[in-house]
Amino acid sequence: MDASIDTQQVIDDTRLWVEKAVIGLNLCPFAKPVYLKSLIRYAVSAARTPEELFADLQRELRLLADTPAAEVETTLLIHPRVLDAFLDFNDFLGIAEDAVAMMDLEGVLQVASFHPAYQFEGTRKDDVTNCSNRSPYPTLHLLREASIEAAVATHPDPDAIYRANIETLRRIGRKGWEALGIPSRRTSPRGS
Repeated sequence: MDASIDTQQVIDDTRLWVEKAVIGLNLCPFAKPVYLKSLIRYAVSAARTPEELFADLQRELRLLADTPAAEVETTLLIHPRVLDAFLDFNDFLGIAEDAVAMMDLEGVLQVASFHPAYQFEGTRKDDVTNCSNRSPYPTLHLLREASIEAAVATHPDPDAIYRANIETLRRIGRKGWEALGIPSRRTSPRGS
């Protein structure tokens, strides 16, 4: 990626992914109400190193913990300049969990993960089911534990979500996914 980040473009690309994939394909049945109420914070990190991202993550965790859910329900910490390689990103997730623990936020917040090259264990890189966790840019999703518990309590079978996602993605296939028009590192001129 070049020296500058078009922050608004990164947010727009991510918002489009939320609209067309996460909500449009119902990959997360809990996302739509939060999106419609404009309770998603899109934070774009300019970090170039994992250490800088760690500092940004701590700030965003504190901000989310200190902000009422009625103002910000969840945060997408998008970091287009660092952890572009999926294995490096995956390794950082342990550090992200350590940050939650270090800040005494276990049981309050948790971190989920999305990446342009996300790959579930035991799948091939080109397996379309990986797309359930593929975002335009590496992204750490900061979630409130209480919100997750409340959402799961309203869903009769939370494991059915995962199974439905696999079924949906296999049904639409790679062509269907590409037809959504979600920008990615591979297709976007902004990516590297």
